[in-house]
Amino acid sequence: MINIKDYGFSTKAIHVGEEPDFREGATGDVVTPIHLSIPFARRKVDELTAGYEYTRMSNPTRTALEMKLASLENARFGFAFASGLAAESTILLALVKAGDHIIAFDDLYGGTKRLIDEIFGNLGLEVSYVDAVEPQNVQQAIKENTRLVWLESPTNPLLKLSDINAISKITREHGVILVVDNTFLSPYFQKPLDLGADVVVHSSTKYINGHSDVLGGSVMLNDNELYEKIKYHQNSIGAVSAPFDSYLTLRGIKTLALRMDRHNENALKIAHYLERHPKVKKVIYPGLESHPQHVLANKQATGYGGVVSFEIEGTIDDAKTFLEKLELFILAESLGGVESLIELPAVMTHASVAKDIREQIGISDTLIRISVGIEDIEDLMADLEQALL
Repeated sequence: MINIKDYGFSTKAIHVGEEPDFREGATGDVVTPIHLSIPFARRKVDELTAGYEYTRMSNPTRTALEMKLASLENARFGFAFASGLAAESTILLALVKAGDHIIAFDDLYGGTKRLIDEIFGNLGLEVSYVDAVEPQNVQQAIKENTRLVWLESPTNPLLKLSDINAISKITREHGVILVVDNTFLSPYFQKPLDLGADVVVHSSTKYINGHSDVLGGSVMLNDNELYEKIKYHQNSIGAVSAPFDSYLTLRGIKTLALRMDRHNENALKIAHYLERHPKVKKVIYPGLESHPQHVLANKQATGYGGVVSFEIEGTIDDAKTFLEKLELFILAESLGGVESLIELPAVMTHASVAKDIREQIGISDTLIRISVGIEDIEDLMADLEQALL
């Protein structure tokens, strides 16, 4: 019998967690059903039926998703949550406490910063933001009460990279937990656990589901002790993925490899186009040789993803005019769907970050972020061209 670990990525994405059930009385479903029941009946007082008791604790549809998520990150354990921020909140509640210190990348998604600063900061968590492009900055920020390092790689929206393996050696030496947000590359292009991370988190709203119709978060890891802590908090807090959302995410994952290849192909072409355009001041994309960490991108990932950031010449009003002239690109927050989305971080995804902090880390008023979809590249290029006129 073939070990599941020996299967390729797409095979696991399609089959893990959804093996047909041929036991007596089962129907042999090829697609995992949506189990909407909240309670699960027992025949005996002290014996669960197939291990299920109450959907907040576990649900067959969610279990199938969690098995699939784990397999894609080469993890032993997977968790599915109601949103990316629900996943992040549960990690923090499970793994740190008041008086603990965490180190975080200074270029994080605005919602993650708000969560750390305004929610957990008010509960007594201490945080230091560092430019984690340089591993020594993480090393220098570690204190006696440091319990956790939080990275995004690539970051949102400046697409900075962390050397995950180098930083993992530092955190391991100090007994600190390393959490990596892998949303932008997905498990198809990057596997942080294989690079030394302890916990991987995703907004599975994005590439993992890939169709802009499900809110979700996921966590994958290998360590038994960390698993037990997060499992306990997942059940106690209850911000879990609903059965229907789990079903839709299972369906989305099946085309993850195909979608990521097309996102990557389109994004690289658009990045090269923008780099040559006279009205574009700067293009940020790890797939460009001009990206300062292009070599690292090739070393720790197998692709560059579908997000491209760039600055245009002019003022914030010029940026708004450009965005509002687009016809095919949809002006909306979020990313990772099959359709191309575009946004202005300063007034949209990162509006909750103070202007002086945005400018300090490099988010200017004319920085634009594209989530490049899987449409025909000629149509996307034509739309950018007419809007930049």
